[in-house]
Amino acid sequence: MTEAHVLKPDRFTRRVLNPLVSWLTRRGVAVAGSRVLAVRGRKSGEWRRTPVNPLLHEGERYLVAPRGHVQWTHNMRAAGGGELHKGRRVERFRAVELADEEKPEVLRAYLAKWSWEAGAFFGGLDARSSRDDLLAAAHKHPVFRITDADDGTD
Repeated sequence: MTEAHVLKPDRFTRRVLNPLVSWLTRRGVAVAGSRVLAVRGRKSGEWRRTPVNPLLHEGERYLVAPRGHVQWTHNMRAAGGGELHKGRRVERFRAVELADEEKPEVLRAYLAKWSWEAGAFFGGLDARSSRDDLLAAAHKHPVFRITDADDGTD
């Protein structure tokens, strides 16, 4: 990681949007496929929760951090996995962070699906951006491939 890249959510997102999406998702109403990510804090060991947009791409599932190297990404690196919640359904998973060279097509797919919500965090990139442009920005956006906790593959 060559630079710390974090785009902090604005006050509206922190106080209204994220809590609303989390509240709806905890009650089983996924906003455009959203889930509540639960991951253990790397220092406290306590569960930390935040809304995320899981991505299915070419048969694999991913979590992309559009805002950069935020707390949940640091915690995910330390924990190696977590839980995705939708209503009463809890899915435990393991996570492996992708190398920057592996990210461009996942970022492209993420932007194609979620640009209406998260595109502003990618500095002018979109799903039509070149591989080279996506690769140049890859270090700013952690991407984790997720697999079922019971799945022996990585």
